[in-house]
Amino acid sequence: MRMLLSGVRRSLFKAEYLILKFLKIKGFHSKHLMRILVVEDDVQIADLLTEALTNRQYQVDTAQDGLTGWQWLEALEYDLVVLDLTLPKLGGVELCQKLRESNISTPVLMLTARDTVSDKIVGLDAGADVYIVKPFDLGELMAQIRALLRRGNATLKPKITWGHLLIDPSTYDVTYCDRPLSLTPKEYALLELLVTNGRRVLSRPGIIERLWSLDESPTEEAVKTHIRALRQKLRLAGAPDALIETVHGLGYRMRQVE
Repeated sequence: MRMLLSGVRRSLFKAEYLILKFLKIKGFHSKHLMRILVVEDDVQIADLLTEALTNRQYQVDTAQDGLTGWQWLEALEYDLVVLDLTLPKLGGVELCQKLRESNISTPVLMLTARDTVSDKIVGLDAGADVYIVKPFDLGELMAQIRALLRRGNATLKPKITWGHLLIDPSTYDVTYCDRPLSLTPKEYALLELLVTNGRRVLSRPGIIERLWSLDESPTEEAVKTHIRALRQKLRLAGAPDALIETVHGLGYRMRQVE
């Protein structure tokens, strides 16, 4: 039975990987949230990083070995890779070299318990942009991540408007008629996705693909819940009830601005 379940998991992984690679080839990747891949075999560190990054409104995927990390990098486009040096199946140095040999310029922050100068030289020569030694200070790590992301996105994102609604992607501030809205990271990402698509209808499965990471398994009910919460907060700020429209049987879109 255990061997059967293991085979099923491998088949599901392969199917998901092929689907994601097809989506990348066709250009169906999302850039509404910055997407970070954490490749770390220490579950506690991976969970710590995932929680910290998610709380800062980044979309996070994780891999516990270098080979799986490489497969995700082939399938999806990432804004940053947080990469452990010592990994099973494919080491961090080898994975970083494969990235650079494939002309993938995604910034790489390398984590390691090795603190010798020669180890740092090996990591940086392999293509890492930053080399941080464990145990690390979380605040410093987040500052390094922000710096690497700024390097890859040198220009500030323009503000987005929809009628009296104003979204600032650089600061994640949202206002309606100058009244601020306090949104969760997922609510913010959902609102930004809807506004940037305007009158284009977004299906619930399409929203899930864009806003949830590979490690999460939300149902369409989760999208409905976030839409209800967004509508309530917009309504409290003075927005009309149907600012986010439901197109029955299809999905959601923004109401036409008069």
